[in-house]
Amino acid sequence: MANEESALLPSARDAFVDANAEASRAFHDGKRTSSQNKEETWHQTEGGFLKPIIFGGLDGILTSFAIVAGAAGGGLSPEVVMVLGFSNIFADALSMGVGEFLSSKATNEWILSERKREEWEMENYPEGEIQEMIDIYKEKGMEHEDAKLVIETMAKYKDFFVDLMMAQELELQVPDEDHVEESMREGVVMFLSFASFGAMPLLGYVIIPASFPQLGNDTLFAAACIVTGLVLFFLGSVKSKFANMNWFTSGLETLLLGGCCATVAFTIGHYINGLVGDADVDL
Repeated sequence: MANEESALLPSARDAFVDANAEASRAFHDGKRTSSQNKEETWHQTEGGFLKPIIFGGLDGILTSFAIVAGAAGGGLSPEVVMVLGFSNIFADALSMGVGEFLSSKATNEWILSERKREEWEMENYPEGEIQEMIDIYKEKGMEHEDAKLVIETMAKYKDFFVDLMMAQELELQVPDEDHVEESMREGVVMFLSFASFGAMPLLGYVIIPASFPQLGNDTLFAAACIVTGLVLFFLGSVKSKFANMNWFTSGLETLLLGGCCATVAFTIGHYINGLVGDADVDL
């Protein structure tokens, strides 16, 4: 019954978007009385894979469509488009996934090394660390005596205080103990997102000719344009859910930016094809 009641409560994000203080109060009060009061999932887990999904998807589909647009502008055959497209997409997806894993892992390892340094400084010169935190809180507007009382109280709890120093002094979020597994998951999500969304503009070159072999290259390119536009708008709309932005505005913004990239690729392909064609004529 408690779970059913908590499921009906407004989320923290909905309450914030609607500027509804009563809904926010109901959400937090409900969590304290429900079986889900151990963590506030929106603040801690929501959007954790947003970056690799959104950016991986956008990179994938823009990379793929740039190849399609460039090939179409250059007058290449659908077979060449598919070879170039699929080979580049999965190679780039693997590169992006590995890069995401390595960068995330390296960042987390650096943060943990900084935490060890702060821990060592706290053990060897706690007075200096405490004074640094007092100065930080005073810069944020607290009176000296209040800042001194707060910091000296929190400094009694070593692990908590070290994490607080990381957040307030260095502006770094200490990763979980399983940060390697988390980095690996981010890399896998980046790979899958890049490959999945990147393959979409190319699917028309596989499916449409099998069903309608009489259609020409212009029709295939038009289909790729439509699919790409819809997916770009979708990704932009999804991104708005986590950025407190109007879904239509965010989707339209992503669509227009992606369209500009595709236009540049098509124009370059068409221009180079003209240069090569002129060179062939001269020869």
